[in-house]
Amino acid sequence: MISLKYPFNIEPGDSHGFIAQFVDIEEAFTCGETIEECLHNAEEVLTAMLEIRLENNEPIPLPSNQNSKYKVAPSVAVQAALLIRIAKDETRKNTSDLARAMGVTWPVADKLTNPRHFPSLRQLDKAARALGKRLTVSFD
Repeated sequence: MISLKYPFNIEPGDSHGFIAQFVDIEEAFTCGETIEECLHNAEEVLTAMLEIRLENNEPIPLPSNQNSKYKVAPSVAVQAALLIRIAKDETRKNTSDLARAMGVTWPVADKLTNPRHFPSLRQLDKAARALGKRLTVSFD
């Protein structure tokens, strides 16, 4: 099972507050007056940076195994899009292959890797099976 919790570090700012910097996504950093604010902002900036990479079809590294005190996952929409993209890459299936395997049109399959689209659990399950995977759902 793939975890999409990305590690980041929080350090005191130069004059006040705190700065959060992601280990694996170097352009993803944020700040906050408190550590709690940094934690909240970290999820937002990670989601935004991964959305941009998904939309531009840029490489997205998986989270490293770095033992970090702080880890956060992006929004569920970004997680879903990223997991579909990872599974497509692993199986070397393109969107047309996925659409055929799911029995849907190309636009329906293409939306699955769009972080601004919210697929249903039924669609995600169908896509997972078409890619030789199994959909699991959990609460942290």
